[in-house]
Formats: sequence, C-alpha cells, structure tokens
Amino acid sequence: MEKLEKTLEEWKAMLDPQQYEVCRLSATERPFSGKYNATKTAGVYHCVCCNEALFDSNTKFDSGCGWPSFYAPIGESAMTEIRDISHGMIRTEVKCARCDAHLGHVFPDGPPPTGLRYCINSVCLDLVPRE
Repeated sequence: MEKLEKTLEEWKAMLDPQQYEVCRLSATERPFSGKYNATKTAGVYHCVCCNEALFDSNTKFDSGCGWPSFYAPIGESAMTEIRDISHGMIRTEVKCARCDAHLGHVFPDGPPPTGLRYCINSVCLDLVPRE
C-alpha cells in the first residue's frame, strides 16, 4: 500500500472542520452524535481522508458505547495500532494505515469471533453501500 502524505494545511483544506479535528488532531466526536452509530446499511466503510477500505458492515455491532463498533477491520493491513496514554488511561489508538488518520480506539471487550471492539468515530468514515 502506498502511503498518502499531506501537510496539515492540505488536510484542513480538504476536510470539514470536525473531520479535520478528529482525523488529523485526534479529537473525538460526542457519543451518540455520529451518523453511523445506529446505521444498519450493508456496505464497506472507507477512510474519509484517503478512501481506503477499513471495515465491512458484516463486522459492525451495537456495543452501546455511542460510536460505531466493529469486531474486525476489513484486513490486517488496513490500520495501525499505537499505544495511547492520554487522558490518564492506557488505550490502543487505531489509525488508517494509508494516511495515518486517527479513527478511534480498539478495546478487548468485543464479541466473538475476535473479542475486540473497534470504537470508531463516524466522522472518519464514509459508507459505500452494497448494491
């Protein structure tokens, strides 16, 4: 996969203010405010910054946490994981492997078969429905 690199100024020009804050500055959207939190549409979720496929709707589940949750990425190389010790917690941040957009965090409290919960900001995603 070819890495996509842009300056913060270039990202700011192409993203809306909330997308920029979350994807490029690692902010978080308010719980239960995202457009994909309760979505049940079948399709593939792509990175809003670079269009890389990240999650299939078949792995989406309702975790009740207020953000779209998935138990697995679309492929092992779709994202990178980084130790996050901000906010007095130890968590694992997930970023798009192609453009380094902050997506959210992964937690070890998800359903089978992986036991993982990828807790992802809706504003980072673009759902391409299946036909």
